[in-house]
Amino acid sequence: MFENIHANKTYKTLYNGNWIQSTTKNTIQIKSPANNCLVGEIQSMNKEDIDKTIINSQCAQKTWAQTPMNKRAEILHKAAVLLEKNINEISYIIQLEVGKNKSSAISEVKRTADFIKFTADEGKHLKGETIGGENFPGFSKNKISLVTKIPIGIVLAISPFNYPINLSTSKIAPALIAGNSVLFKPATQGAISGLYLAEIFNAAGIPKGVLNTVTGKSSEIGDYIVTHPDINFINFTGSTKVGTHIAKIAGMVPMMMELGGKDAAIVLKDADLDDAAKDIVTGAYNYSGQRCTAVKRVLVINSIADELIAKMNPLINNLKVGSPFEDADIIPLINSKNADYVQQLIDDALNKGAKLIIGNKRTDNLLYPTLLDNVNTNMRIAWEEPFGPVLPIIRVNDLNEAINIANASEYGLQSSVFTKDINNAFLVADKLQVGTVQVNNQPERGPDHFPFSGVKASGMGTQGIRYSIDAMTSRKAVILNLSNN
Repeated sequence: MFENIHANKTYKTLYNGNWIQSTTKNTIQIKSPANNCLVGEIQSMNKEDIDKTIINSQCAQKTWAQTPMNKRAEILHKAAVLLEKNINEISYIIQLEVGKNKSSAISEVKRTADFIKFTADEGKHLKGETIGGENFPGFSKNKISLVTKIPIGIVLAISPFNYPINLSTSKIAPALIAGNSVLFKPATQGAISGLYLAEIFNAAGIPKGVLNTVTGKSSEIGDYIVTHPDINFINFTGSTKVGTHIAKIAGMVPMMMELGGKDAAIVLKDADLDDAAKDIVTGAYNYSGQRCTAVKRVLVINSIADELIAKMNPLINNLKVGSPFEDADIIPLINSKNADYVQQLIDDALNKGAKLIIGNKRTDNLLYPTLLDNVNTNMRIAWEEPFGPVLPIIRVNDLNEAINIANASEYGLQSSVFTKDINNAFLVADKLQVGTVQVNNQPERGPDHFPFSGVKASGMGTQGIRYSIDAMTSRKAVILNLSNN
């Protein structure tokens, strides 16, 4: 079903229900991080292309907003079915383009189909309310407010490379069910996967122009899109640096952002260390740590640190290192630049006295899983987000020291606390400055109907299916002023 989106590995862009070339006729090569082979070429669009696309999105949105909710839900359910039917082809593209292993790629597509179904059903619960004036002092029953939820307009969905299907859909599906049109800009590395996703919605029957795609270099068109006066909402997942830049230049446009994290796993004396070790290793090294919710530092009570490390060590040694096509656990990072950055953090820590437990091996952009002990707060890796397979162990004397170090970060996405004492669990959860606290589990995104948010430099707004739908609608009040007769 994807034959019309590309020819000889040159991928087109979705405009008004059709797959077309950019007016520039220029393309950008996408090479696999796994083996540097050419995956394909995407269109390099310019400002004129964007203007034309936004005009089309505006026109289409007006009709889509009037489409009954049950019809919108029906189309989304069909998209979920199509995604499931094409799981093998789409998951293979994910493996090629972003280097995710086979099982993780398949899991991402399956989860995304479930997300779409749940979103379609949740949309049916979108409703307004009636408010009587007599509830406020000085007013009577003669004044009634009829409040409805209406689409916000054009949603600009900007997705990251690491979950090119799931984190794109988490923006697109709630926006569509709410009656918005979507201008979808996938990450350059990840764009081909995103175009496959766009065709899923297109084939499911989304009206022409309700979902359009934009591809191209962010350095050339990024600022132009986010500052375009006809964009009504920005939904962005990416780095804190880029997110902060968007927030500064976009002005009064409402936005939702999922940015970086420095998620801490706090391990207390009474923790089940076997379970903690398994969760921490999985949380730190899955997809080579290229996740905003990856465990990025362990804050462990000093008296149990040696035992925890001893339990983690064989688990790390058992991780399979290699190609995503071999379903390896540790795969090449998305590019050499990112690998260089992770290596700098490792080198800085070792030069300042950290102890290497395992790892610090590298072949091109493939970094072996690395565990560092005796990391202190003078080392960059205690604070900076690596987005790679390296985990620092920071030894602390007590619970309060762990909380203070965790909260000193500029980030505030998630944290974990491992303990058998429910009182300590709630004490830590209450004091941590993060959007989510996991008790006896690794940080993770989901289930997708749970609220997901970050504080400080980790983002703004609350995601989660119902919360995302609500964010991409506005409330309109019609006030009835009744006579006294």
